[in-house]
Amino acid sequence: MSTWAWILILVLVLVLIGLAMAVKIVKQYEKGVLFRFGRLKGTREPGLRVIIPVVDVLHRISLRIVTMPIQSQGIITKDNVSVDVAAVAYFRVVDAVRSVIEIENVTAAINQIAQTTLRNVVGQHALDEILAETDRINEGIRLILDRTTTEWGLRITLVELRDIQLPETMKRAMARQAEAEREKRAKIINAEGERLAASTLGDASDVMMAHPLALQLRNLQTLVELGVDRNTTVVFPAPLMSTIGELGNFLAREEAAAAANAPAGDRDATRANGQG
Repeated sequence: MSTWAWILILVLVLVLIGLAMAVKIVKQYEKGVLFRFGRLKGTREPGLRVIIPVVDVLHRISLRIVTMPIQSQGIITKDNVSVDVAAVAYFRVVDAVRSVIEIENVTAAINQIAQTTLRNVVGQHALDEILAETDRINEGIRLILDRTTTEWGLRITLVELRDIQLPETMKRAMARQAEAEREKRAKIINAEGERLAASTLGDASDVMMAHPLALQLRNLQTLVELGVDRNTTVVFPAPLMSTIGELGNFLAREEAAAAANAPAGDRDATRANGQG
């Protein structure tokens, strides 16, 4: 082949390489930031874009939400309890130009500031608040991070406490506390039941006092219930006070009858003994 042929082939190769370097594709979820001789020339929207090779540099910035785990941090709570807290943060780029110019490594910067903020915010709360008010703590961390990263062209969309590890001694103490709380509730419920039962029994006794036959009907019903079990021995409940009263009346009648049937001399002696 002649020299011109080789030169032509070399030119074609250089043209192809130049076209490959000049043609850039910006995806739908990206935005391009163009620099020419190191100076900002603006942004490029998604699609096929042509730049000047060697002269221009195109940075493609993803606008999608990024999930960034925050590694577990050893934290001392406000009430001096040591806990390990891990979290996860979600952020996205809202200003592609700032995310390139203002900071060198966005992900690393957010990771570091998120760890620091997590320790500071969680350390200001007691253990009970951390366990019961995670939503408020999450929102507090998110607001602090969002104020910091706004200058970097980022937006923190969500922060969630992912895992809270407690010491074994604290877990046992919380278990004992929960058990004591359940026992307290059980005693309160039992006492409330006793109070209601006593009140109902009082009402029932008032009705039986007003209607004596109701007590007899209740006794008969008790006998029927005992007879279902075919017991050989039946204990029949009787009102104690009425039984004592009837026994006293019986003894009085017996004494009166004995006094009436006794001879006159005996009656006089008995009367004299009574007077003496």
